Amino acid sequence: MEYTPNLRKKYSGQIVENLKGNYKSVMQVPKLVKICLNQGLGYASSDKKQIEAAQQEMTMITGQKALITKSTKDISNFKLRKGMPVGVMVTLRGNQMYEFLDRFITSTLPRVRDFQGLELKGFDGRGNFTMGIKEQIAFPEISIDKINKITGMDITFVTDTSSDEEAIALFREFGLPFKKK
Repeated sequence: MEYTPNLRKKYSGQIVENLKGNYKSVMQVPKLVKICLNQGLGYASSDKKQIEAAQQEMTMITGQKALITKSTKDISNFKLRKGMPVGVMVTLRGNQMYEFLDRFITSTLPRVRDFQGLELKGFDGRGNFTMGIKEQIAFPEISIDKINKITGMDITFVTDTSSDEEAIALFREFGLPFKKK
């Protein structure tokens, strides 16, 4: 017997049922394709320990090994050379994506300081939603005692729909708390 995350079961059963009235076919109902987490570490490009610590933290948060992103060109004003590490990133798909989204909604967002809801201005016009988190200590996997620098990250939710309204309806069904207009 294979394990299926609760949010995936909820999507295939309840969310598809709630949203399929707006479409001719069940296959047209919007899906969450992937979740991308990105953390830029421009200040620490020369400090290898900072990069490794950020990679370790991102791996703990997502449960998947984080990749170190490297610069593509030289920028002398920033003391940056081609190939130097500038950040870490993870792309989640499948069961790991649903598990991360479930933990993100139920335990991370309530721990964000002064949280009033997610801004609707994070949509890009094509059904994808991007948001930023200012402190990685909002994630329960990160112990505040073991970090030496508080950093933020960007989280992008990619859907297979082309309109923001359909994506908002999908995310509201998942339980993402958006601000009311």
